[in-house]
Amino acid sequence: MYRTTPHALGSRLLPITPVVYDPIGDSLLQRFDAHFKTLPADTPERIVQAQKIRYQVYCIENPLEATRDNPDRIETDEFDAHAVHSLLVARETGAALGTVRLIMPLPFAPERSFAVQKLLDPNSLKVLLSLPIGSMAEVSRFSISRHFRRLTTYSPESEDTHVAFLSNSGPLMRLGLIQGLVRMSMQYGITHWCALMEPTLLRMLGAMAIRFRPIGPVVEFRGRRQPCYINVTDMLESVMHERPAFGEMITDGGSLMPCSVAA
Repeated sequence: MYRTTPHALGSRLLPITPVVYDPIGDSLLQRFDAHFKTLPADTPERIVQAQKIRYQVYCIENPLEATRDNPDRIETDEFDAHAVHSLLVARETGAALGTVRLIMPLPFAPERSFAVQKLLDPNSLKVLLSLPIGSMAEVSRFSISRHFRRLTTYSPESEDTHVAFLSNSGPLMRLGLIQGLVRMSMQYGITHWCALMEPTLLRMLGAMAIRFRPIGPVVEFRGRRQPCYINVTDMLESVMHERPAFGEMITDGGSLMPCSVAA
């Protein structure tokens, strides 16, 4: 398995420690539900929580954005105005540990809906616009804060298995954020995702039966990145068939599956 840096979509991959076995339940979903939950960031307060995590990740832990451009210690950009957000929360403490967003399509300006479009050449842009862009969203700001995670798991006296589990549950937390993406997609009628990803990450996701298709050539943006897209329903069908434990996790036990996949 691998750990991504918090800039997960288009990031460097590093070895990780496997998830610690948790006696509460055998399935990934049971383990996740025992310790975490995903919440829609659908209030001003929750959106600020998401932006604080982004500031910690993108300005402090992995300084890809300048702190001077974010003086209020929240990270924002022009796409927040038409994005929906999800939070990953520690169930026991209620602390927000991670976030992800979907940048939604602009009905009257599809050619400038997504951040990835700024990096596409004219031919690649035509490919993107030939897809069902009215029901497409860009996966963005997929991040889990090391700092907030340490605050939640730190216990100087205890060797409690709960603390040990949280300390080694990065892969499960990332699956939780994917669950948040699927939930938002079902809620808002999103059928396709686009993204900008490192080729190595694409191969890793492919091993999980999450297979993005390229949109044009690799581009240079903080390293080599592949513009790409995926059909959400096709992805869920593949994961449920080939990796059912992952499928159960990201569909919240099947409750987030489209009718066609459930059938």
